[in-house]
Amino acid sequence: MELTYLKTFREVAKWGSLTKAAETLGYAQSSVTTQIQKLEESYGAVLIERFGRTMKLTMAGEALLQYTNDINRLHEESKEVVARQSKGTLSIGTIETLASFFLPPFLQSYRGTYPDVHVMIQPGNEPYIIDSVKEGTLDVGFILDPPFRDPELECVMLREEPLVIVASPDHRFAGQREIRAEDLAHESLILTEDGCTYRAMLLKVLKEQQISCKLSYEFGNLETIKQCVNYGLGVALLPRITVAEEIRKGQVAAIPFQHPACQFYTQLIYAKKKWKPKAFLGFIELVSGT
Repeated sequence: MELTYLKTFREVAKWGSLTKAAETLGYAQSSVTTQIQKLEESYGAVLIERFGRTMKLTMAGEALLQYTNDINRLHEESKEVVARQSKGTLSIGTIETLASFFLPPFLQSYRGTYPDVHVMIQPGNEPYIIDSVKEGTLDVGFILDPPFRDPELECVMLREEPLVIVASPDHRFAGQREIRAEDLAHESLILTEDGCTYRAMLLKVLKEQQISCKLSYEFGNLETIKQCVNYGLGVALLPRITVAEEIRKGQVAAIPFQHPACQFYTQLIYAKKKWKPKAFLGFIELVSGT
């Protein structure tokens, strides 16, 4: 049995689709089907069942997937050992905020110490990052959330990230010392994309307090949000680090948002069972300051 078949099985399990697995791997769908059939013949069990347009693992498939993840992890570890622990790939999952405004100086320092390590940045929302770190498809993840805990993950609290209401300099909020949820009544809100944790927190607070706002715009790009704020199209809740330069230049007003739920931290996560080569540990120590 080839390792390739197990990797193919892993992709099919991930996507629940032969077609999507084939696209991801660059195979013909018939090749994926053949590899799954050979695995089933080898194990003498049905591994995947079709339900309408989706595919679901059988109990046998679920059991094999656990071993497949371990085999993949061990294979990656073996490649790292052969490469003397100072080469290879470090895959990092992160939300856009941290990719743009937190990680770059650390990546610069890391490149100086480990020039032969290829660093791959994978943007995504937090559920994707957390699941991918657990599955081993990402080495580490960075999330922005209230204190996070998971029995499968090491969670390192790096720093608190203040959230601010960002408005144009001539907005009525400019000059206020803080903003509370009730201050946002009837305001035009510019939202980050669905899946953003601080967006979800804000909407939950507004709903709980029955505060009526106009949800005017929604963007997945922080620069677009800041430009819309500049043009007076509304106000936005953002981490202060994302507008630090605009604050310095006087282009926006940024007022702390006060609420008990508004305690967000930049956090580093990685799997507890992950093998930790020198280059991996070097990155963890650099970011966490240990």
